[in-house]
Amino acid sequence: MKLMFMYQAVDDLPAALAFYRDELGLAESWREGDSTVAFDLPGSPIQLMLDVPPDDHPRWKSGMFCEVPDVDAFVKEHPDFTWVGEVIAVPDGRSAAFTDPAGNTIHVFDQGTESADHA
Repeated sequence: MKLMFMYQAVDDLPAALAFYRDELGLAESWREGDSTVAFDLPGSPIQLMLDVPPDDHPRWKSGMFCEVPDVDAFVKEHPDFTWVGEVIAVPDGRSAAFTDPAGNTIHVFDQGTESADHA
């Protein structure tokens, strides 16, 4: 697992964007549609990702977002984790979420192209 993003779920992206960009001075790194924006964190390879979740499912709680080589393999290798929802498709890959013993959400994702056997 490689930590890539600190994921922050937000209700109002324009307000959050204004706060992190204008008040905290963070530089925008990339956007995905109208619901997700990422910022560079000075002195760190980790980015802050703000996202308006599509629904109120617990899988969208804020937490670490870690890259793994293959999400489906990672899920199969860790059957005793407390998984939150199913593996889902994300842009250019797949993602899943689980909780640690304290109930904190940890997201894993891969950057592989989604194949027909995952659809």
